[in-house]
Amino acid sequence: MNNLKWLQQFYKSQCNCEWEHTYGIKIDTLDNPGWGINIDLYDTDYRERKFDELRIERSENDWIICKIEKYIFKGAGGPQNLDEIIGVFRNWIEKQI
Repeated sequence: MNNLKWLQQFYKSQCNCEWEHTYGIKIDTLDNPGWGINIDLYDTDYRERKFDELRIERSENDWIICKIEKYIFKGAGGPQNLDEIIGVFRNWIEKQI
């Protein structure tokens, strides 16, 4: 399953007639250019899971930064790095503790 389809399934799995009314997933563009994604973890099983900030800078247009702040997974990256950002989130969620 590709990362976008996986993210759709993740979203669906969090919908419980409450979570989706307050929380969710936001994907936006950045002006440098690039992508930003915020995924609410509040009221999920992943809220307290540790995530070490990740920074990869390959070039001006090929980079990602992923971190968690206030129960929100925040990812940003270059114009062709959206799939990679979602993949970082996916790998973190699927990681066995």
